[in-house]
Amino acid sequence: MTDQSLVRPEFIRKTSATKSYGVVEKPLSLPERIYDLNWVRKCFIIVILAAAWQIYASHLNNVLLFPTLSETFQALIEGVRSGGLLKRAWFSLSLLLQGYALGLLFAAILTGVAIGTRIGQDFLETLTSMFNPLPAIALLPLSLLWFGLGNASLIFVLIHSVLWAVALNTHSGFKSVSQTMRMVGRNYGLSGISYIAKILIPAAFPSILTGLKIGWAFAWRTLIAAELVFGVSSGSGGLGWYIYEKKNQLEIPGVFAGLLSVIVIGLLVENLIFRAVEARTVRKWGMQS
Repeated sequence: MTDQSLVRPEFIRKTSATKSYGVVEKPLSLPERIYDLNWVRKCFIIVILAAAWQIYASHLNNVLLFPTLSETFQALIEGVRSGGLLKRAWFSLSLLLQGYALGLLFAAILTGVAIGTRIGQDFLETLTSMFNPLPAIALLPLSLLWFGLGNASLIFVLIHSVLWAVALNTHSGFKSVSQTMRMVGRNYGLSGISYIAKILIPAAFPSILTGLKIGWAFAWRTLIAAELVFGVSSGSGGLGWYIYEKKNQLEIPGVFAGLLSVIVIGLLVENLIFRAVEARTVRKWGMQS
């Protein structure tokens, strides 16, 4: 028989209203949801800067010194409509892509040698210490002597601007890979290119991506500066030469339109290409917040 003293009494409890516990999750208001959007905050900053530009230029009232934003947009629209600005932008981008691709190739070769041998590591660190502080535009006179008046001279300085930044960040990222990750790769029997591709590159990709961004920024500004100094290449010219021409013709709104084009292209590459790569890699893998 069951001992009645061991029988647990039944309890019936009434559920309490949710409001008695306080707010568990407060929904965001519409202004808070809008403010939480990254692109909205950036657009707001751009609008503030544009308004400051327009107000200051209108107050100065001197188109030869500082044209208004509306005058700059008129020159930009005219340049796009005539096709000259787009042609110059495409010329600059095509040269940039060639130099950027070759710079990445040489950086990959140097970094691969550096992680394979100690002498390769010393070689890369020595070259990086020597040439990374050297401005790429300073090599333009030598480039003109070696390669002549052509695209090869510009591509040479672009390779220099990309190579050391990418190689330095990639090598630093490889060195920061933990020993645990390295042992995992060795236990799976990985070596050589497969070890680099499956272990080192994914683990070091945040540093690699940083190097790609820095290399892009260095190459873009080096190209514009080189075109301003070097001028026309192979009967044509890029955005830098467009800016130089407009300055000589005292079309200052056109100068600002060229500068604005350089800024817009930089923003598009950063926020569309690199942001997309970052979202699909390091953020998706949980390596960055």
